Amino acid sequence: MTQDQWGEIRQRLLKTVGQNNFTTWIEPMEAGEVANGIATLHVPTNFFGNYVSQNFSDLILHEINAEGIEVSRLNFTLQQRAANDGKVPSDPPRKTHAPAKSEPTNVMVTAPLDPRFSFDNFVVGKPNELAHAAAKRVAEGGPVTFNPLFLYGGVGLGKTHLMHAIARELAERKPQMNVLYLSAEQFMYRFVQALRDRKMMDFKEIFRSVDVLMVDDVQFIAGKDSTQEEFFHTFNALVDQRKQIIISADRAPGEIKDLEDRVKSRLQCGLVVDLHPTDYELRLGILQSKVEAQRELYPDLQVQDGVLEFLAHRITSNVRVLEGALTRLFAFGSLVGREINMELTQDCLTDVLRDSERRISVEEIQRKVSEHYNIRLSDMIGPKRLRSYARPRQVAMYLCKQMTSRSLPEIGRRFGGRDHTTVIHGVRRIEELKLTDDQIAEDLQLLRRALEA
Repeated sequence: MTQDQWGEIRQRLLKTVGQNNFTTWIEPMEAGEVANGIATLHVPTNFFGNYVSQNFSDLILHEINAEGIEVSRLNFTLQQRAANDGKVPSDPPRKTHAPAKSEPTNVMVTAPLDPRFSFDNFVVGKPNELAHAAAKRVAEGGPVTFNPLFLYGGVGLGKTHLMHAIARELAERKPQMNVLYLSAEQFMYRFVQALRDRKMMDFKEIFRSVDVLMVDDVQFIAGKDSTQEEFFHTFNALVDQRKQIIISADRAPGEIKDLEDRVKSRLQCGLVVDLHPTDYELRLGILQSKVEAQRELYPDLQVQDGVLEFLAHRITSNVRVLEGALTRLFAFGSLVGREINMELTQDCLTDVLRDSERRISVEEIQRKVSEHYNIRLSDMIGPKRLRSYARPRQVAMYLCKQMTSRSLPEIGRRFGGRDHTTVIHGVRRIEELKLTDDQIAEDLQLLRRALEA
């Protein structure tokens, strides 16, 4: 088969399988000779050849015959290493320190890795520092004392970010390793497809020949008995071979309903790490990091002081909502040619702020503040003007303004029927003091943490 013929065949395959599948599975192959009705294709690794044989062989045979080359079977052989350079069926590593004889990394993915998700742009804070440290350790590619690594947490807390970052880091550090990354839903789809096509041995060979298996959102196999059984056997086979397994889910293994006890037990035998909901400091750090990225697109757009702090306080649901809000703000500010200030922020993000409205009530803030300063609630909201009551009252007003969507007049009514101008004065006074009085700044930080816990 000539290179021109293989080029024509590849163009037709591109139209049939789509750009992602073509880039990942077709483009890295090289055409070989055709003899006795057998077409030889050179592939980067045996793992790669097995996957293409299972998923694309019939289509490739059809297109080769359509080119006028009579073949009935495909033969996959390893490329010469010298010809392998740069032929990686995923995003190529930026830099490798592996010996020259190593084959390129075989990071197999059924969906492309997101180029934004790396360790470099993962903002670390108290809620995620253990998960980040464990992920970094696994990504080094050496032996670890825990297997599997199980990451769990709610939506938008960084599970998928860390999974993609691990895959990318392994591609850079250990280019000779076979890494398979997919979602639990895709694992189930491949399993059902193999059952239907009577190719279970191929399925088992693919999934049990990897060095690192990464499965995202494993909760989706719950209740699927046959899939759970195959996952259980795959898990055991890999652990017995001392291969690394990395799993993510939206909850801890013991809390996943309809997951078999033996699967739960296996998932719990390694390191189970919870990604906690973000705190104020982490959200602010994420926003500051994203602002730097946005400045590349909008270099002249200014962000007024206090806007990021406001967003970090008000949008607490998850990081994706936070990032989306910031993206919208920059786009809106650029389109209307205005500085991003508090007025524009509240106008632009009315729906987001409403949906992200805190469940913290004025009453809860008042109670926490009175407990913190060891005064009676009735004294704090009452008419007394002693400093020992007035300062906590102002702190509580400030927190109500920052952490609830209540209007100033409504906040005033909750503090013994005070006028909204009193609330404004109290809020401004605390804003001034937190910059010069370390004790007030520390009190505010402690109270916020207590209220957000």
